[in-house]
Amino acid sequence: MPQNPIARTLSRPVGADGSPHAVPDLGRFLRSLTGVDEELLAEVRHERSKYTALGGVVLGTAVIAAFSMWNFATEALGRVSIVALLPTVIWLLLILNLDRWLVTPVPNARRRFGPVVLRLVMALLLGVVIAEPLVLRIFSTAIEEHIADGRTTALDDLRGKLLACNPVPSDTAAAPPANCGHYTLVFGANPGNQADELATLREDATALQKRVDQDNTELTALDTQVRDECRQLIRDAASGLLERTSECQRLRAKARDFRATHALDTEQRQLSGMNVRIATLERGVASSRGDFVKARAAAVDKRMAEEQAKQREIGVLERMQALDELAAGKPVLFVGIWLVRALFVFLDVLPVMAKSLGGESTYERMLSYESTSAVKVHSSRVRLAELRALADTEIAQHAIERDVRRSRAESEAAHREVVATTNIRTRQAISALEEELRRTSAH
Repeated sequence: MPQNPIARTLSRPVGADGSPHAVPDLGRFLRSLTGVDEELLAEVRHERSKYTALGGVVLGTAVIAAFSMWNFATEALGRVSIVALLPTVIWLLLILNLDRWLVTPVPNARRRFGPVVLRLVMALLLGVVIAEPLVLRIFSTAIEEHIADGRTTALDDLRGKLLACNPVPSDTAAAPPANCGHYTLVFGANPGNQADELATLREDATALQKRVDQDNTELTALDTQVRDECRQLIRDAASGLLERTSECQRLRAKARDFRATHALDTEQRQLSGMNVRIATLERGVASSRGDFVKARAAAVDKRMAEEQAKQREIGVLERMQALDELAAGKPVLFVGIWLVRALFVFLDVLPVMAKSLGGESTYERMLSYESTSAVKVHSSRVRLAELRALADTEIAQHAIERDVRRSRAESEAAHREVVATTNIRTRQAISALEEELRRTSAH
């Protein structure tokens, strides 16, 4: 604050040699963090300790803020790095100067309630910002364990969804699983085509086998009937010879007709060929499914590796979300977290609270007096300067008016002189003309 031109009535503390007492460097530094004027504070020495302590609180708050920023920066970088020192130092200086501005004594501050509320609100907001990284630091072990468990569960769920959304296809007509979206993988080979052919061929072979078995059963029954009937011989009445019965002949004809119409040999060869084809397809499908399983495993592993790469570092937002999840449904932990937050917020707001709730000090009253006096002196100086400027203006105006009048008088005198000269010349000319006329008349 500039020196007040009105001399202070209180004397300065001096030493034995007449020089001012030396103030300890540490105390002066701490008091400088409160924005006080050492020259004015020297007149109320009993309040030095108060402002020294307040400066210590401001410094402590700035150190806590710096530690908070250090934790925030290291968590954002994912490691301890010298790079984190830059934002830490910047944040330290910023909070130090903000708190210094918030606690700096203001003249006539008790008469204005709005600035006090504004300073408290600003200090509260800064306290919330500073407190959160410290809370995350205190609960870091539980947070990291919760995040690790969540990541493991997420990876397990991802693997399960990838396997469920990409099953080994038994046929190409199978509908894709629902709600898979981006969990569906793309493969170069699909065993579903061979599986379709194998399933169709198996159905045809089963139907043909049933038909062949039925025909063989019927043919076997006919052959049995033929054998049973043809064992019986009857004697011909005319010739007296033993002959087959007519029923035997009929059954034999029926058996021949059955073999001719059903083509059992052809169907048997066709069934054998189908069985060979089925065996070949089964080996091909098994090989294709093995290749598909290997390709799916490789694709799933790649997808899992990409997801793990995203989870490499734990971000600040992820830590905050994990802390909220830990507190959800646990009243004791929830209350504990908010108590820690409230503690750090209180510590960060403490300088402004101490300044606002401490009441108006003698120093602040003296500062108000000096400010009022300085305003009055400044107003007087401004009025004096105004009067001087008005006087100079009026003097200059009078001088200009005087010069105008003189110039006007000189101009009028010159005009009169010119008129007089002209009149004299005119009269002289008239006289000369009259004289000439007289001489002329005389002759």
